[in-house]
Amino acid sequence: MVKNRILVLLMATLILVQCTGNRSKEKSLTASPFVETSQLDSTYLFDNKTLEGWEITNFGPQGPVYVSGGELILGMGEGCTGITYKKDFPEMNYKVTLEAKRVSGNDFFCGMTFPVGTDHCTLIVGGWGGATVGLSSINTMDASENETTKLMRFESDRWYRICLIVKEDTIRAMIDDAVVVDFAIGNKMLSIRPEVELSKPFGITSWYTTAALRNIKVEDIKK
Repeated sequence: MVKNRILVLLMATLILVQCTGNRSKEKSLTASPFVETSQLDSTYLFDNKTLEGWEITNFGPQGPVYVSGGELILGMGEGCTGITYKKDFPEMNYKVTLEAKRVSGNDFFCGMTFPVGTDHCTLIVGGWGGATVGLSSINTMDASENETTKLMRFESDRWYRICLIVKEDTIRAMIDDAVVVDFAIGNKMLSIRPEVELSKPFGITSWYTTAALRNIKVEDIKK
């Protein structure tokens, strides 16, 4: 297990070094329209102006959380910084979409904790040195060491479109329309790390990283 984590960190570092030369090209591919407040409907969980419906998660060493220019900012803290949704949220057969970017720091800028029936799981985007994507946890194994582990390049100050689809038998995730997680639940045990216990039932965090979020919405989907 330790060897696997060391390998992930080494590969993540290599990816981060390789991506520095592609910054301008990467940014040109990420333009995503900002949804004006007047166009928001009931599926949107963030109103572009306030934290209405959300609670700043009291992790203890978190950074500042605030709204600026239609973006929800998770400031860098000594560990997790995040928000937890306090209104009704579906437990199954739903789709979450949002846009997120890493403003500063080198770790995950979107740790999305979500319900799967009575269980919970977390989608990690950019963890373990900045490049790991996956689900935490499957059979107690983190996103850096289970069958959903994937390494990707992530640029700072670049918006990424993230989509999560939760059904009774599968968890699927996409980043900029590319499928990054396609997990058949079966008899696997889903759980979350203790650090994000306060994010239940639905919350979004960053880790030692300043992140920006926008266009957060949830939709019911057919079984």
